[in-house]
Amino acid sequence: MSGSLNLKHLGLSVSDIRRNLSPAALYEDAIASGDAAIVSSGGLATESGEKTGRSPKDKRVVEHPSSASDVWWGDVNIPLSKESFAANRQGAIEHLNTRPDLYVLDGYAGWDPRHRLKIRIICESAYHALFMHNMLIRPSLEELSDFGDPDYVIFNAGRGSADPDTPGMTSPTSVCLNFEQREFVILGTQYAGEMKKGVFTIMNYLMPKMGVLSMHCSANEGNSGDVSLFFGLSGTGKTTLSADPRRALIGDDEHCWTDEGVFNIEGGCYAKAINLSADKEPEIFQAVRFGSVVENVVFDKTTRKVDYDNASLTENTRISYPIDFIPNAKIPCVGGHPKNVIFLTCDAFGVFPPVSKLTPEQARYYFITGYTAKVAGTEMGVTEPQATFSPCFGAAFLVWHPNKYASMLADKLREHGSEAWLVNTGWSGGGSGVGKRMDLKYTRAIIDAIHDGSLAATETLEDEVFGLQVPTTCPGVPTELLTPKTTWQDRSEYEAAARRLVESFKENHAKYAATPVPLLGEQQMRTYQEQGCHP
Repeated sequence: MSGSLNLKHLGLSVSDIRRNLSPAALYEDAIASGDAAIVSSGGLATESGEKTGRSPKDKRVVEHPSSASDVWWGDVNIPLSKESFAANRQGAIEHLNTRPDLYVLDGYAGWDPRHRLKIRIICESAYHALFMHNMLIRPSLEELSDFGDPDYVIFNAGRGSADPDTPGMTSPTSVCLNFEQREFVILGTQYAGEMKKGVFTIMNYLMPKMGVLSMHCSANEGNSGDVSLFFGLSGTGKTTLSADPRRALIGDDEHCWTDEGVFNIEGGCYAKAINLSADKEPEIFQAVRFGSVVENVVFDKTTRKVDYDNASLTENTRISYPIDFIPNAKIPCVGGHPKNVIFLTCDAFGVFPPVSKLTPEQARYYFITGYTAKVAGTEMGVTEPQATFSPCFGAAFLVWHPNKYASMLADKLREHGSEAWLVNTGWSGGGSGVGKRMDLKYTRAIIDAIHDGSLAATETLEDEVFGLQVPTTCPGVPTELLTPKTTWQDRSEYEAAARRLVESFKENHAKYAATPVPLLGEQQMRTYQEQGCHP
């Protein structure tokens, strides 16, 4: 479709516009430009340059009277004036106009036709066009011919730079969003994930306005139609655990929950590739074939075989591929109301049990708390696991205050009787550097027991630190592993680690103590106060 689209109304004067090219054509262009190479399995290997992860400190949202009262302003949503946005937009346009050709990718966000958005990506790199070809829902030729005006436009001028002297800028990198103008501008970073998460941020604003809960989670479906949601930050296992060959994959990262059920926002998956193997993650490993983007990996220049254990470029190596590269993907990517809602946490201190059953009040609390660990390489500057609290397991992409999403989730759980679980995929027998990361086969056994209903029927004991209901047995999991304290050689060290973690929970809760929406019911609050888990 080269040259078939006129973008002059956006200020772009480039005549060679390459719209929705096939993966084969994008491969050719990426290789010809020297930006990529084909690895032995057929994937397109690329590098994102200096930035190998998101740049959350450079994210800005235009402060506008019509949306300002909706936005959760602070470290996540840093305000930007419309004048500074205009300056960044102009900088992006000027940079893109220096290119001999541009790539345009038109696609959809959201598998539910009632709620889907039309997204237009404008970029200078075939690598970025292929990435978003994978990540958005791909229109048919008929839909593309009748696509019309997009709902949002993303200008990716990542090889250009923002002017640090522009008010509101602190570096040459800028990722800024204007809801009123329905535009998203990227400067100073070639990390492809900024586009994907930009679309998610847009959905996180628009969907709750329509009474739809947007969620940072994966989802799959059993043979009986039972749907499970998996919440958790990058590296906690969302993609791995949802890619179950015995269940249909609805999606691996971003979903919405409507009055009719759930739908995937994306048309593809963006999986972590570090330490990827055919044995542990066969579905993802086999997805690295023609059409996939293999980002920031190291490969042998002769054999072109990827060394997935090599983190010399970054820990945050990634693979982007269409969701139908997973053999059991459910197309269209929609499902009914969830039977199980699973919160995945990567406890770097080895204190949390491998699995706990949550009351509705606890589910709301742990959802808005979002305890996990930042995994090395997920964000710029993170070189080792760090305990963190991320509201709704995705603070970086929220627009409204976390209480809005938490209240919507609590309402959904009550209305549909969904079971809620907290699953620790982090450490056991000690913290990071002392204990051992939870074996994937045990976590899979826990998830299996949740899905077949056996864990819900198992007797539980109350965890002495957090008041969680911990199953006493689970098929396929050593019984002693279920109680964290028994896995530590020195019980006093466990108690000290638990106290430190409780203090971290207290400090985190203080951020929400003044909010008008209570985090827990009165009785649950008193129980937690008695246990010292939060103020």
